[in-house]
Amino acid sequence: MKRLLVALLVLPFLTGIAVAVNPDEVLDDPVLEVRAREISAELRCLVCQNQSIDDSDADLARDLRLLVRERLVEGDSDQEVLSYVVARYGEYVLLNPVMGWHTVLLWGSVPVLLIAGVVLLFMRGRQSRQPEPTNLSNEEKAALDSLRSE
Repeated sequence: MKRLLVALLVLPFLTGIAVAVNPDEVLDDPVLEVRAREISAELRCLVCQNQSIDDSDADLARDLRLLVRERLVEGDSDQEVLSYVVARYGEYVLLNPVMGWHTVLLWGSVPVLLIAGVVLLFMRGRQSRQPEPTNLSNEEKAALDSLRSE
């Protein structure tokens, strides 16, 4: 009776682990399966929006899960598997992108462009003000007076 109660309490937590992984994908070696799950949690499904391949039901996610398991069975380390998938699909496949010069440039350009835009708007606003009126020549004053008198 206690075992049944424990099983009923633990079962909901265990079902959340294998959301999209099909039983035919699970490796026989539990150590390799744990490694495959850890790697799958780091890889983005290229079809879904910001979902790991472990959580996705898409066909491409299934193919990626099988690829990860295939590489692990062949003896690749976790980093070798990640490197292989990144080489094949690009860095977008990583849920947490690698911090490199291109990512710093991408994220750093946003505040730089924002500041540049504010400075340009400020400078343009100062230029658009009307200039100070200039003194009129005697001929212009006479022409203005003649127009007013009419």
